Amino acid sequence: MPAPLPRIPARALVTALLAAAFCAQAVAALRPHVPLLLGATVVSLAVEGVLFRWHRGMLSVFAKSHADITVRHVLRDLLLVVALLRLGEQHRETLYTPLIAGLLAFYGLHCLIQAVSVLVRRTRTLPVVTRNIDASALRLSAAPPVLLRRPGHRLLVFGLPATAGLLTTAATDDPRCAALGIALSLGLALLGLYDLVVRLLPSRRPVSEREALDWLDAWLAEYRPTAGLYFSGGASSAYQANMWLEPLAKLDGRPLIVLRERFMVQKIAPTDVPILCLPKVSTLMRLEESSLQVLIHPSNSGKTSQVLRIPTLKHTFVNHGESDKLSSCNPYAKAYDEVWVAGPAARERYAFAEVGVEDKDVVEIGRPQLDGVLPYEGAPTGACTTVLYAPTWEGWDGNPGNTSVVEAGENLVRALLADPAVRLLYKPHPLTGSVDPRAGAADLRIRELIRAANRERTGERPGNTGELAVLTSELDRLTAIAGRANADQVERMLSQSAPEPGRAEAVARATAAWEEAYWASLPEWEHQIVIDVRPTLYACYNQADLLISDVSSVISDFLASGKPYAVANTSGLAEDVFRKAFPTVRAATVLAPDATGVPELLDAVRHPEKDELVQARAELKRHLLGPDEPTSQVRFNEAVQSLCSAALEHRARMAERLAAETPEIPDQRRSFTPQRPAHPA
Repeated sequence: MPAPLPRIPARALVTALLAAAFCAQAVAALRPHVPLLLGATVVSLAVEGVLFRWHRGMLSVFAKSHADITVRHVLRDLLLVVALLRLGEQHRETLYTPLIAGLLAFYGLHCLIQAVSVLVRRTRTLPVVTRNIDASALRLSAAPPVLLRRPGHRLLVFGLPATAGLLTTAATDDPRCAALGIALSLGLALLGLYDLVVRLLPSRRPVSEREALDWLDAWLAEYRPTAGLYFSGGASSAYQANMWLEPLAKLDGRPLIVLRERFMVQKIAPTDVPILCLPKVSTLMRLEESSLQVLIHPSNSGKTSQVLRIPTLKHTFVNHGESDKLSSCNPYAKAYDEVWVAGPAARERYAFAEVGVEDKDVVEIGRPQLDGVLPYEGAPTGACTTVLYAPTWEGWDGNPGNTSVVEAGENLVRALLADPAVRLLYKPHPLTGSVDPRAGAADLRIRELIRAANRERTGERPGNTGELAVLTSELDRLTAIAGRANADQVERMLSQSAPEPGRAEAVARATAAWEEAYWASLPEWEHQIVIDVRPTLYACYNQADLLISDVSSVISDFLASGKPYAVANTSGLAEDVFRKAFPTVRAATVLAPDATGVPELLDAVRHPEKDELVQARAELKRHLLGPDEPTSQVRFNEAVQSLCSAALEHRARMAERLAAETPEIPDQRRSFTPQRPAHPA
């Protein structure tokens, strides 16, 4: 049996096809050979379309090799001109001179359009980006057409008539075809240039940087923010900020979200809280003169040190989740005025880690996100026991004990699927496989195991009443971040203005209705792979009778329910050492990588009288998350108000001290006015 042919990567195939098309076009132009010229040019243009549609990553590779779209397009048209000269008689060379001049003029216009496009983009790059704020005073407007902002797309589309005209002339020997095509390309280029030049008129472009900063100061003075969420990070880290949006929105006072990266404005989940993105440090420092008193930090980043320099603000670190991992006791935490934790366990963790965080600066606030997690109500009442397997990701340090996906995931899933009375909810961490490819491969195999198990199951399915589709549409409408797909930041600021009153309450109602309809639409016996934004992890908590996870904030948060949970031990440690090393495992059933013990675990869940860890879970819950009353949201709000008061008292003391020590020195930022030099008498 012959060996199978090796699979050629699509990118390599496209590259080879494009190179072959140019070589064939060159041969056809020099011979000359019209059919080959026609075929090679058409193939070349088709490959360009494939690149822009499906393989955009290759465009940057070509650009780095100095073979970008401009070079390729010029070469394609140049070969067509060579073919025309070779096909025509010598006396016709003068006939083609105007065509060549028109072609050169088109490429000159292309370069001019690109230069003006850069100018337009600069005028539309404001020092502040907003969301949920009425910023219409900044003279915001719709973005230029996407073709005018992307040189590759523009040249391919605008130059297509010229290329087609030259190709038609080569086939028909009629110069009028080339003249018409080049004229059309010139006309498109002139229209594009006009559109961009008009946008540079003072009345059509956004305000200047100075005016934008003045507007920012005026908005801060009018809104008078009190506490804000500060966040900086990569695109995949936005979830760290998103989990604090709802608690932030419920605070007394006027909350604010402060971001540093422009792209992050669109990564923040739907919220009614005003969002300010201040990319430059100099712009960020304007918060010093505002009414803002406290900034809440859910993560550490390189840009955190910049905002810590503002002396009028108090800063607190809340983290985006607590666990027994070393990352929950980062030494960077000592840079903040306070560190807010869920319960006594985290306080002890910081003391044990000796990273410089003093006990007096640790405040226990619970976990406000968990107030909606339903409490344990006893044994499963349905036909199936719902098990949530929510492993964490592999982390940056390469520790094999971080995630169970690689060494234990498939074994655990097989053991659960072997029980006909188990309904499995599989919700992997969104970063699974981002560092270790083995984790990503194991995740895919687990998903296939679940799909195969579903194919073997049959049962009654709920009738499709259409309610879920209606609720999904309504929730999507309420939570949609307005704006065209190709809008730039200025246009998004215009479309994402201040929200309508009551939108947040409407979103909460729609979310609750959607979750109820979603779970009701699924068969009770069917396993689920949950990877979309909805339903959330906390919604899965409310459906689960049992959680299986790793040492992470997932188990700490799940303890709010009081339900049974298990932790996979892939650390290589003995069970007693594992429990001692990770206190969050104290009330868990520890599972080995081979998944032994799963049947006994399920039996204890179904028969609570066999569950020997009920009391241990209750004690651990109080230790990790603090008391049930007052609620975490109340404690969170009290902590914010207390730190705001401390910030105001600090400002008052500094103002008194400054007035007493240097009464003769005015505040230069407020009182300095440039003076013209006096003319000599």
